[in-house]
Amino acid sequence: MSTPFTPAEVRHAVELLASRSLIRLVTEIDDNGAIPPRRLAGTLPDLSTHQLRSASDTARAHGLVRIAPGSGLELTEAGAELTDLYDAMARWARRHAVPAPVCEFSRRIRYVLDLLAPSLSTERADALSPLTGDGAEAGLARPRTLLIQWLADNPQVARVPEPEPVA
Repeated sequence: MSTPFTPAEVRHAVELLASRSLIRLVTEIDDNGAIPPRRLAGTLPDLSTHQLRSASDTARAHGLVRIAPGSGLELTEAGAELTDLYDAMARWARRHAVPAPVCEFSRRIRYVLDLLAPSLSTERADALSPLTGDGAEAGLARPRTLLIQWLADNPQVARVPEPEPVA
């Protein structure tokens, strides 16, 4: 499967998808349903107001959540598919006890995304070979395929924003 992503697009997508606050927001909604905006701080007390606002704004801007009248922030189809992708990555990481035997879900996601990133770039197609060998990385072929498909279906996530013009 070809990877039509530039190194900058890969970096942007990985940084966005590996954001702890974004992971916490979408997985909380996936696990427990819509969250009224006024209840975000009580639902995710480990995140600062700034982190909550940033995660919510980012998730809405990239089509992962929407505000449903009467219920609050809910996942879009893309957001629900992202939580499935996160689950696949976390399962692989737990099975291989990485980055540590016991660690936070978001750390596992970050670890797997960092492993997959080199194989997603058009300039690093050779990086796929360790993912298809006999070692622990071989099981990453499926999460990689899922990630590529998700990014292809949601190109706005990999799109690098244009720099603001200087006045």
